[in-house]
Amino acid sequence: MNPDDDRSGAPLPSGPQPAVDRRRFVENALKACAAGCPLILAAIRLPAAVAQGPAGQAGYDPTEHLYGMGIDIQRCIGCGRCVAACKAENDVPLDDHHFNTWVERYVIDDNGEVTVDSPNGGFDGFPQPDTESEIRRTFFVPKLCNHCANPPCVQVCPVGATFITPDGVVLVDDTYCIGCRYCIQACPYGARWFHPTKHVAAKCTLCYHRLVKGLVPACVEVCPTGARTFGEVEHRPTPLARFMRMNEVQVLKPHLNTRPKVYYANLDGEVR
Repeated sequence: MNPDDDRSGAPLPSGPQPAVDRRRFVENALKACAAGCPLILAAIRLPAAVAQGPAGQAGYDPTEHLYGMGIDIQRCIGCGRCVAACKAENDVPLDDHHFNTWVERYVIDDNGEVTVDSPNGGFDGFPQPDTESEIRRTFFVPKLCNHCANPPCVQVCPVGATFITPDGVVLVDDTYCIGCRYCIQACPYGARWFHPTKHVAAKCTLCYHRLVKGLVPACVEVCPTGARTFGEVEHRPTPLARFMRMNEVQVLKPHLNTRPKVYYANLDGEVR
C-alpha cells in the first residue's frame, strides 16, 4: 500500500516502503501533535532562502523596499476592472466565490439604514440599488489582503507556509501549505480563500511577480480613476508616500493591532 494513500491510520506493512511525501509527513506530524506540542509546531519553519521570497530577478533587493497600497474611496466608481484584472493576472477562478480583491457597495438611505452588497465581487459592476427608500448616498470600497505588519495568518500557520517577505508582502508558499485553513479563519478581513483545485490557501500577493520586475500590481495599473495608489510606505518619494502625505488616511479595523499596509482616504465610518 502506498503510504501517501493510507489515511486509515492502520499500521503500514513491514519491509522497505516508498518515502512519504513532505505534505503527507507534515499532516501526520500535525495530527500527532494536535493534543499539545506547540514547541514542535513552532519549530517547523520555512528555510531562510525560501522565506525571503522570489527575489531572484537581477538588480532587485527586497530588503530595500517596504510596499503598501493607498485607496481613495471618493475616486472609486465600482467599475470592477480591478477585480477582472486581478483574476486574469493571477489565475483566480472565474466564479463568484474566489477573489484576491473585490469591491463592496455601501448604500445609505434616508432612514440611515446601510446596505452592503458585492455581486460577483464587483466583477460585473453594480446594478441599480434595490431599495424602497430614497438613497442618501452611495460609495464603493475596494478590499484586498491588507499585508499586515503583524498578520494573524502568519501567527496561526502551523508549518510556516504563510510568511512575510523582507519587502512587507504576505505570501503563501504552495509547496508548504497543507490546506488546514487556519489562516483563512484567522484573517479578520476575509481576504483569504481556499483554492478549489490546488487545495491550498490563496490570497492577494500584490502581484509580487510584477513587483520584482519594477511593475505595479495589475489592479493599480487598470484603475481608470486612479483610486488605487501603490508604492513605498516610507523613506522614499513614491506615489504612495505622497498619497499618505496629502490625505488623512485610515486603516480597516485598527483596534486589532494587525498594522495593515493598505491605507484608505475618505473612509466612511460605516465601512466595516
